[in-house]
This record gives sequence, structure tokens and C-alpha cells, in this order.
Amino acid sequence: MEKNNKFVVESKVPIKYDVLMSNYTYTLTGGPAQYLAEPKTFAEISYLVKRSIEFEIPYLILGNASNVIVSDQGLKGLVIITTHFSEIKNNGLKLIVDAGAKLKDIADKAAEESLTGFEFACGIPGTLGGAIFMNAGAYGGEMTDIVKEITALDAKGNIKQYSHDEFSFSYRHSLAQDQNLVILQAVISLQVGSRQEIITKMKELNDRRAARQPLELPSCGSVFRRPPGHFVGPMIQEAGLQGKQIGGAQVSKKHAGFIVNIDHATATDYINLIHLIQETVFQKFGIHLKPEVRFLGFDEQS
Repeated sequence: MEKNNKFVVESKVPIKYDVLMSNYTYTLTGGPAQYLAEPKTFAEISYLVKRSIEFEIPYLILGNASNVIVSDQGLKGLVIITTHFSEIKNNGLKLIVDAGAKLKDIADKAAEESLTGFEFACGIPGTLGGAIFMNAGAYGGEMTDIVKEITALDAKGNIKQYSHDEFSFSYRHSLAQDQNLVILQAVISLQVGSRQEIITKMKELNDRRAARQPLELPSCGSVFRRPPGHFVGPMIQEAGLQGKQIGGAQVSKKHAGFIVNIDHATATDYINLIHLIQETVFQKFGIHLKPEVRFLGFDEQS
């Protein structure tokens, strides 16, 4: 991809060029990012966003890249990785958390402080920013249940504060998706609990996850949203697709709602397998499975 030397060389925050996204994604797939930066502070993120706007270069915010599929052709513009921006502070019954903090680390901090309410997220392989962006959830809990305030950059790079109600949470959706907001920090409201009971609950949920999900293999997490009144995994099983493989991507033999990388899969392998699942399930059940995973760097037609 073409390189804008001034954008890279004169930046106050280090910017790398032509970096393979397969080094960052949970699927271990994805082509090169034109530019990539890993800021460590609010100010650095704001600077990078405003600089991108000034140079008319598109930008994308990613945390753990655990629920995305990046095109084999890569990504134009600047990818901003937030995982070095991860402070977690205790404030009574609240945790003040930077967007790049891993959900597991937040759950561990809550347990350490004897705060309950975050256990549901202890095994989700992502960061707080990504979880808020898509209102992630598991085992009966969602981010909307515990997030009370959000600090974010608007589309012009300005820092703004949002209340829970202003953030328009719904199933796998938030205001951040509608307005291209960059989540910086959030206030999480929890309750006093028993530290031992919290730890026991987290272990129980992690054991359940490990028993049912293919955590031992690269994947993008749960691929499809759950349609009302149905479960995705059993539908894919009944459609005869469990274990189906295209290239190096396979419908997990452990949980059919996951697609795993078993042999140097490409993003194209993932896309082709997703299309096959959608077409087969629609033919058998008349239900169109909507992806939960985000697709980055693909055109509308693909």
C-alpha cells in the first residue's frame, strides 16, 4: 500500500507501516494494515485520531481483535491498537477502566475488591472498549447491565462524556457503532459480594466455557447472533455442517457456532465457510443467520 511519509515520520506517536494483522487477530488471519499505532494514553489516541482526520486517512480502533475477521487484502488507513491503554482503578463500588483493559483482568480486579456483577464477562476474550462497542454478553449478563458512564472521542476527535442511557445499548449494539465513537474509558458499577463466591462463580463459568467451546484453537468467537427462538449451534449441526472444512477453516467439532483455524486458514476461507453455513441453514430452516463477528476490509458485495 502507498505510504504517506509525512504522516508516519512527523507523527508524535510512533506509527508502523505495512503490519500484518494476522499478528493481532484471534483467528491468526488478515493482511497488512497500511499504518498501525499502539498508543498508551488518552492524549495519544486523541492525537492519532485528529491527525488521521487532518490527513484524510481512515482510522480503525481495535483491542484484542477477538471478534473480527480482517480481509486477506488488509486494511487501508490507520489501525489503532488499544491494549497498552489498560489501567483499572477502584472507586468504592465502581471500577474506572481504560478501554484497552482485558475483560479477564477487570474480572480479576473486581474479585480482588470483593465486587460482584462482572463474573459473566470473565471468559470473554476481548477488551472493555470492544465489549462496550458491541454490548458483549454471556451467561445472562451484558455490558449494558454494569456500564454507567462512558468517555469517548467523537468523530472529530473531541473527548465527550456519555451516560448509560445516552449510549443506546441493545442486543450486540451501542451508540459507538452509529456515531463512529472511540471508547476511551468507562465507569463500571458493581455490588459488594463475597470474594470466595465470586472466584468460585468465575471458575464455574470458565470451566463451562472450556468444556463447551474450542478455546484451544484460533477462532473469532461466536460467529452468528442467536435468532429468536433458536440456538445457532444445534441448527448448524442439524444442517450437517459440523466439522465442515473449507481451506484451513473448520466448523468446530466441539461447538458448531464457532469456526476454528485448524490449518493456516485465510480470511477468505472463513468468509466462504460463513456463506455456506448461511445458505445451508436458510434452505433447511428458512432462517438467515446474521453474523455477530465484524468484517473489516471487505467491500459490500463480499
